[in-house]
Amino acid sequence: MSQSEVKLPAQVEEPGEGNELYAARKKIYARSVSGVFANLRILGVALTQFVFYVFPWLIWNDRPMMLFDLVHRKFYVFGYVFFPQDFIYLTGVLVISALALFLFTAVAGRIWCGYACPQTVYTEIFMWIERAIEGDRAKQMKLDKAPWSPRKFGLKTATQVAWVAVALWTGFTFVGFFTPIRELAQEFVTFSMGPWETFWLFFYAFATYGFAGYMREQVCLYMCPYARFQSVMFDPDTLIITYDDQRGEPRGQRRKGSDYRAGGKGDCVDCGICVQVCPTGIDIRKGLQYECIGCSACIDGCNVVMDKMGYPRGLIRYSTENVMLGKFPERTMMAHVFRPRVLLYTAILSAITIALGVALYLRTPLKANIIRDRANMVRETDEGLLENVYRMQIINMDEKPHRYTLTASGVDNLVVTTSDPLPLEVAPASTRVVSVGLIADPKDIKPGTTRVYIKLQDVENPGNSTNEKTSFLAR
Repeated sequence: MSQSEVKLPAQVEEPGEGNELYAARKKIYARSVSGVFANLRILGVALTQFVFYVFPWLIWNDRPMMLFDLVHRKFYVFGYVFFPQDFIYLTGVLVISALALFLFTAVAGRIWCGYACPQTVYTEIFMWIERAIEGDRAKQMKLDKAPWSPRKFGLKTATQVAWVAVALWTGFTFVGFFTPIRELAQEFVTFSMGPWETFWLFFYAFATYGFAGYMREQVCLYMCPYARFQSVMFDPDTLIITYDDQRGEPRGQRRKGSDYRAGGKGDCVDCGICVQVCPTGIDIRKGLQYECIGCSACIDGCNVVMDKMGYPRGLIRYSTENVMLGKFPERTMMAHVFRPRVLLYTAILSAITIALGVALYLRTPLKANIIRDRANMVRETDEGLLENVYRMQIINMDEKPHRYTLTASGVDNLVVTTSDPLPLEVAPASTRVVSVGLIADPKDIKPGTTRVYIKLQDVENPGNSTNEKTSFLAR
């Protein structure tokens, strides 16, 4: 595109016949673009993939920093060990994630989709690979139209090999969150992986390869439910990517420096760049559409053209429906964006996040479950005393061993016996099951059921304790 004239490039995207997934689908050749939002997308890719690819390899307390050990039902996250009994914390994380989605959508639309969604991130990575090997948009279109030749075969093969390598590494890393990744690496190179690890590695790799390499925008358009219900989460004060038709229309080509206003034209030069850079192939000048994933590539593309023409930036920009309708000046836009609805979401999200953080900080790394021995409800000892037997499961959620003592209350002169000698030692992040007996004198207890308490206390740290209630059956 020359400095003196902005021409209208061809906007019809020719499909690569071999890559069609639907009869009416045309392959979208998204043009590369640079700018503020492009840099933010690169940052989003870098941050999310750093967490995904690096965290499984990091060691914390001689264990993987993040490991979801489904086989042993233990979940290691930043030094914390969670068991199935800690499901409440997962519930809190899911609630926070849902509220965060509501908040971000109410403020700025689909910014999650545009910058952090795995489909967007891996599509971006695969497109970078494609551009690096086959060239930018024009070269890719020319290559796909050209007949098969050794050069075309070599470029296409190199692209596929690179895609498969990234997909396999992604599948391997995904499995590495559930199986210690260093052990998995040894099993992978020696072809000794278990059947489930093998299945999920190749399944996740195949999904990554198919979704990011071929389906791309089709996942967003036809498989993602968020695109369909996003409109109910917007309101007239939500920041959305907007084309300023009052400034841009009527659009038309012109020479740089010409008096286009005298010719009755707006700022839009009808270059089609905003369409060419869009990964879903929409024309933002037709208004916000459900296909828009909020990546802001059209803003960067349009700003480049405005700079070359010497026009002010912002023909396509983040704005709100109320601003575009002239209900209030744009300078007051942010005051309306942070409206009561947003403040309420923020307050609730902050409260739940703080509550979850405090709960984790005060969390006692000790749990116990007590179940009565149903085979022998109550028995009389040789001394004429009454004994109830229980099965106690002790869960040490700490990353170091602990020793525990047992005491009982609720009945006078209640005696505790255990199948193993006290104190009971439990290994790090482990569970131990012991048989516990409670012995009472019939003179100290009424017939029937009496509430009693068994206290489990750490020998070295008395504050690390739990007081479990159960019942004592007398006859």
